[in-house]
Amino acid sequence: MFSLLPSFVRAVGAAVLLVVRRIGRMSVFLLDTILYAVVPPIKTERILKRMYFMGFQSVLLIALTGATTGMVLAFQLYYALAGAGSTALLGPSVAMTLLRELGPLLAALMVVARVGSSITAELGVMRIREEIDALELMGLNPLRYLVVPSMIAALICVPLLTAMFDVIGIFGGYLIGVKLLGVASGTYFGNMTDYVKLTDVTNGMYKALCFGGIIAWVSTYKGFYSGFGPEGVARATTQSVVLSSVLIIVSDYILTSIMW
Repeated sequence: MFSLLPSFVRAVGAAVLLVVRRIGRMSVFLLDTILYAVVPPIKTERILKRMYFMGFQSVLLIALTGATTGMVLAFQLYYALAGAGSTALLGPSVAMTLLRELGPLLAALMVVARVGSSITAELGVMRIREEIDALELMGLNPLRYLVVPSMIAALICVPLLTAMFDVIGIFGGYLIGVKLLGVASGTYFGNMTDYVKLTDVTNGMYKALCFGGIIAWVSTYKGFYSGFGPEGVARATTQSVVLSSVLIIVSDYILTSIMW
């Protein structure tokens, strides 16, 4: 038994060192990206293309998800509030749930599923085709040319998509609560001004900003350092989606505990 102890300690130590090394590599990657994002020149054309891909092409997905989320919330909250005789609070309950929590979280997860995986796969294919190496040989900085536009676009688009998710979700709850369940229209919207505060909106946008940075950071890193061959790209894409989703959920808890 004791003869196996040194090998076990070595295995655990190697695993810990590997994790620490990866965390350090990702941290340096993030710091370099931030540096190149604030130092000219900025690739405006590539940023606009990324914004079109991340933002405009995600509108339908966000609208559909936001509407159905608001409808489900209205159904669930109505019957919960009806037991306490407080159905007049349906509007504020739906709005606060979306603005504070579900809006930023679900919008970010939808962007991870659609955009994050695509960015990782795209950069992974460029890596195995040695296009990233070719950029370096041409004297172009791959981080400035490939990573920074995705980071800036995500920081802009994810909060905007979150705002759209919130608004559409509130109106989805309106359709169910007012048109189907019989809550007064004036009560649904009128009570929102009494219960929903500006900090609920701004804190939700801060969350969305943080989530956008996480999506761009993880997806570009995994694609930039993906393994060679189709299996390496597939593995990097899967890891990107999983790690982004986990970091978003963990950071959501941390931000929620700090803000409220």
